[in-house]
Amino acid sequence: MSSQDLPKPDFAMNMKLIGHSDQGGREDGVQVMVNKGHAFVGHMFSKGFSIIDVRDPRDPKPVKYVPAPHNTWTIHLQTFEDLLLVINARDMFAAPEFQDERKYYIGSHADQAAEAEAAPTEKRDWTAGLVVYDIKNPAEPRRIGFMPVNGGGIHRIWYTGGRWAYVSAMIDGFTDYIFLTVDMSDPAKPKEAGRYWLPGMNEAAGEKPTWAANRRFGLHHAIVHGDTAYGAWRDGGLVMMDVSDRSKPKLIKHHNWSPPFGGGTHNCLPLPDRSLLVVADEAVLDHCEDGIKYTWLFDIREPTNPVSISTLPTPDEADYCKKGAHFGPHNIHENRPDTFVSSSLIFSTYQNAGIRVTDISNPFQPKEVGAFVPPEPKRLVDTRLNRAKVIQSCDVLVTKDGLIYTTDFNGGMYILEYNG
Repeated sequence: MSSQDLPKPDFAMNMKLIGHSDQGGREDGVQVMVNKGHAFVGHMFSKGFSIIDVRDPRDPKPVKYVPAPHNTWTIHLQTFEDLLLVINARDMFAAPEFQDERKYYIGSHADQAAEAEAAPTEKRDWTAGLVVYDIKNPAEPRRIGFMPVNGGGIHRIWYTGGRWAYVSAMIDGFTDYIFLTVDMSDPAKPKEAGRYWLPGMNEAAGEKPTWAANRRFGLHHAIVHGDTAYGAWRDGGLVMMDVSDRSKPKLIKHHNWSPPFGGGTHNCLPLPDRSLLVVADEAVLDHCEDGIKYTWLFDIREPTNPVSISTLPTPDEADYCKKGAHFGPHNIHENRPDTFVSSSLIFSTYQNAGIRVTDISNPFQPKEVGAFVPPEPKRLVDTRLNRAKVIQSCDVLVTKDGLIYTTDFNGGMYILEYNG
């Protein structure tokens, strides 16, 4: 694609678009990984994942589409060296009860999700578990392993090689997603090693939730550094776990700021060399109906007493609440060891406000130093009711050479340079 053919941004600062892909006509993307010169993109509505050859980032070429099992999400995935791990879970956005996205994120969602995802086994028409692929040839993934779970399935993974993977899983008997450690010593036979949940989540054991019925206490995912897992527990806030014994994770600290703030904690990125933690609260309703959400910076020198010291800047060059769809944080580049790693530059997606780069060299005064807001998508891929034809920048990954890969619910994959 020539530079003349590239989409023109609605706004840009210190960022340049160098490549774009419609992902083989499946423009909806959620998580993106880049490995062996190929981008792996999980789809929200196109039912599977795609592989794009990005060895020439200015001319990305789709090379493979792997369809999902019936009624099954494969939206999140992880790659490291020769392995690709992909989630299998019930396709919640295809469920009639969640066509109104408000019911997915708020209100009685916790109960509805538990009922829907923990439906009787004989009524389940989805696949639930963790799939492992061999990607020695990245254009031809070869399925080699599967770990089933009993329930709604797995939502997201953290895997950076070696013996251990970590997942959030909806398991029968629990109110929402909990934390699992997974033994990957034999990639063909991944198996659960341990689990942790917040007290009140294990209804099968007689536990009762202590939070309000309109709150969602469920793990989105955890990032693990050393023997500490940093869990984003949606309306439950931050949950730090000691995983030195992978068979028995235990609580270090549960810290929640919702209420008074709006909840939806989605990412927890540790910066261990600075004893800092970046925590993003996801915006989940249109027109800022759930309030302005923030990305927080915590001092974690004392892990049992994390202290919020600042928030990252909220984009304000346009009226993004009025623009439509979601405005606010979603994902953060997570400093995986096979990618660009920085403890001073934070790359994040802001849904209808695109991609943002923030300098936190002074953690008390974070400063926005880069931005890229893609234009309106050519078409609406989102199949749910009453969705706006508006960009929803979803995930971001920065490779070791500094290129930025970002996905969108409707707009395809953008490849950017940061020139700040």
